[in-house]
Amino acid sequence: MVKSMSWCEGVEEPRVLVAPDPGSSGNGLGRMVLLRHPKSGNATQYLFVNSVLQELQWFKNSYGSWFLGDYVTEDGRLYLSTPIDPVFIMLPIFDEARMKKGDEPGKFRQLDEILFVDQFPDYHQLLLTVENCMQVVCNVKEVGSSKFFRLDDSKVLRWLCYKVYQLKETLPKLDKNYAVQGEKETLLDAVSILGEYLKDEPWLKLLCDHLKLNILEVNGKAETSAEGTNNSHLCNDLQERSDEKKASNVSAKRGRPSKKVKMETESHNIKDMFTRATRKKS
Repeated sequence: MVKSMSWCEGVEEPRVLVAPDPGSSGNGLGRMVLLRHPKSGNATQYLFVNSVLQELQWFKNSYGSWFLGDYVTEDGRLYLSTPIDPVFIMLPIFDEARMKKGDEPGKFRQLDEILFVDQFPDYHQLLLTVENCMQVVCNVKEVGSSKFFRLDDSKVLRWLCYKVYQLKETLPKLDKNYAVQGEKETLLDAVSILGEYLKDEPWLKLLCDHLKLNILEVNGKAETSAEGTNNSHLCNDLQERSDEKKASNVSAKRGRPSKKVKMETESHNIKDMFTRATRKKS
């Protein structure tokens, strides 16, 4: 589904987004949520539509614009959103929340407590989605009308192995190159793809040890793949936009022209998604 979008406050110019069909349930309206990236921990923007969490990427040629009806949008980038399993996003949050020490399993916590993440209030918007999806990797206790969650390592490993198996079976159907390579090589590829969403400790190491893979090989494949593309997640850029505006005002007062924005090509991090339309106005 192709849509024009302007879901962020302060953005007037529409963008072109290729997104999955939201279906007939819900109102189909998307909103941006700021969460921590599950591997790096960096602030990252995701799209949340009809209880489905989606990650965002973009691509742009050297020159290009979009004709949207009678309107021409200067931003010629093509934005893509694809669903992501919320369990990946929540693993580090639930891991920290259980306050595990050594071999102890940790504490049971209520979702309200778990999703209280300093400087990231948007986690609470996912409460119902999280309650449904995280039971597959958590032990759950019910006390009256309240539910208490605690991440379980064995359930996480079982879930990760299932994801690896799914991906390993799917890759040869997507690309003939996977179909002709060895089974171990395909397994390495599958784990390296999932590894982009997993911290090395404990989850990626736990998975590699279980599958008898060398974590250095897995990370090496991920780094090689990253060299060919820079489709990182959408990062929060509101502070940068504010800083640039201040710098522009200071330059104007001093009689100095502000720096020109460099033309971006190929695939890039989409953290500037909500800034380019406003920079000329700054």
